[in-house]
Amino acid sequence: MKTVAGIDLGTQSMKVVIYDYEKKEIIEKASCPMDLISEADGTREQTTEWFDMGLEVCFSKLSAENKKTIEAIGVSGQQHGFVPLDKDGKALYNIKLWCDTSTAEECKIITEKAGGDAAVVDALGNLMLTGFTAPKILWLKRNKPDAFKALTYIMLPHDYLNWKLTGEYVMEYGDSSGTALFDSKNRCWSKKICDIIDPELMSKLPRLIEAHEAAGKVSAAAAKAYGIPEGIPVSAGGGDNMMGAVGTGTVADGFLTMSMGTSGTLYGYSDKPIADPANGLSGFCSSTGGWLPLLCTMNCTVSTEFIRGLFGLEVKELDGVASKAPCGSEGVLVIPFFNGERTPNLPNGRASITGMTSANTSRENICRAAMESSVFAMRGGLDAFRKLGFQPKEIRLIGGGSKSALWRQIAADVMNLPIRVPALDEAAALGGAVQALWCLKSQSGACDIAQLCAEHIKLDESKNADPIAENVAAYDKAYADYQKVVDTVAPLYK
Repeated sequence: MKTVAGIDLGTQSMKVVIYDYEKKEIIEKASCPMDLISEADGTREQTTEWFDMGLEVCFSKLSAENKKTIEAIGVSGQQHGFVPLDKDGKALYNIKLWCDTSTAEECKIITEKAGGDAAVVDALGNLMLTGFTAPKILWLKRNKPDAFKALTYIMLPHDYLNWKLTGEYVMEYGDSSGTALFDSKNRCWSKKICDIIDPELMSKLPRLIEAHEAAGKVSAAAAKAYGIPEGIPVSAGGGDNMMGAVGTGTVADGFLTMSMGTSGTLYGYSDKPIADPANGLSGFCSSTGGWLPLLCTMNCTVSTEFIRGLFGLEVKELDGVASKAPCGSEGVLVIPFFNGERTPNLPNGRASITGMTSANTSRENICRAAMESSVFAMRGGLDAFRKLGFQPKEIRLIGGGSKSALWRQIAADVMNLPIRVPALDEAAALGGAVQALWCLKSQSGACDIAQLCAEHIKLDESKNADPIAENVAAYDKAYADYQKVVDTVAPLYK
């Protein structure tokens, strides 16, 4: 048996899969829940102790026999989180996460010192948003000065796991491009932005490596702690969206991945830099050597979870209730900014239900509107892709939303594109495993990642959803109404 392992460090849990790359199947997987520190000011944090525990728990659940067969490991991690360590590798503060919106003031400071939004986009290919890493670093400097003085290592969540496995301090281009410290077009650190935060910051950033390279080899300490082979390569890894792209086969022009989890993301592979920050399309690099323009919303299944809880419904019951309402929910709209929002850039945004009348106020319409709003929020990203010349062929759908037949059809109709679902549902973890295989094969010669994905990423045809013309027309109108409401309420939260 020949296997590789993929690790996925998400916001709500950590998962590890062991993938048999000859049989092309996941033979074992394990998971561990993650806690979250949440405050009213927008603070969303975790701790390195929880990450450490996640590794220990997940690997302890896997059989010793299967672990011995692992030949390489790849790590996927939630993007943008700031892991601050001292010279001894000890955490100086909690990990501020992608969904932390408490750094709005730091974004404003960096943007003003850089010369405004246009200057920031010119330097980075992205706006300075609360979700990104750079404002979190400035927040530490302004709020925890003693911790900042001791700051030696600046890591993202997946880099921290790489470091725990190998002891090596490196970063790859995909996850780096989500830090707002990185010039995505020219694929290098931005001295201009780094110097605004601190003149010494550039000297503390890690060495950059290519996507097919190894971050290092499993150390003796990690091998002993987790029961895995010592000396096997740990691939460069990447952010969860970058690894999700690998795990869905979005490694060639024309394919898009849409992830419907806690957050919503829409991203596509490009051979050249593509970005439209003004319309929410971030200019990221991929973790396969190209670029990965990406739209991210902070509220996707968050919306349906709150509405489901409001009505006391189970997950499957929500689908049943929502399916009784027509496309467009008879004019009822949910504005889903429960966690503030990143696209549009409204960190202080609030959720609302609107469009209700005495005739259309029903549980059915509100439930369906919650599902529709999650897709409406990403429709703008698709429009931005098209304006930049990207020709979408189909969408690979992942995340909790992909499990719902109703949501798949809503997505097909709103986006007016075929929806396809990967057969294996652990896209980010599988992406880590396939990247690990790429790294392993690259050690003995050139290896094409697109060909590798074509061999290993299979689709579940029973979950196909294609656009229905009359539904597409109804959703074009509903989406226009949604955008009018968002444009109207946005000034309330700026």
